[in-house]
Amino acid sequence: MEQLRSLIARRTVRSFLDEDVPVSVVTQLVDQARWTGSARNRQPWRFVAVYDQATRAGLAGLGAYAAHLATAPVVVVLLSPRERHLDTEFDAGRIAQSLTLAAASAGLGSCVTSLYPEENADTAATLVGAEPGWSARHAVALGHPAPSSPVGRLAIPTGRRSTDELLSIR
Repeated sequence: MEQLRSLIARRTVRSFLDEDVPVSVVTQLVDQARWTGSARNRQPWRFVAVYDQATRAGLAGLGAYAAHLATAPVVVVLLSPRERHLDTEFDAGRIAQSLTLAAASAGLGSCVTSLYPEENADTAATLVGAEPGWSARHAVALGHPAPSSPVGRLAIPTGRRSTDELLSIR
């Protein structure tokens, strides 16, 4: 029950402390996440851990909500096949969620970012040196969370829809 509470309470983190995340920790997180199931066990994912500041800055310009990638200590770019099956995006979402949960269990904050439109995904793949045939549609910012700022307001309404509103039983 405590694990479920921590899952529900986990927040997306876009502000990080200026504190390194060792390669060994990122390796461990990917090792844990790679056990995520996928359709027909295709495992349509590869990972690139980006520590280079110039590359992170380049990634930060590849989406309306990607700016925080420039300030994250490490960005894990999630590669998926350019020629994808209908369920590839679902599998990519599952592996991204697994990576964020592994990060949370290691005391790290994270934020999954989409690198759209497709031209951005292609540019990101080039930036990280992906092999031909792979695209970079998603990235995960990782780091030690900075203290929350009480100034300003959230861009989206807070709260969640009720279960009654979301669930139909037939």
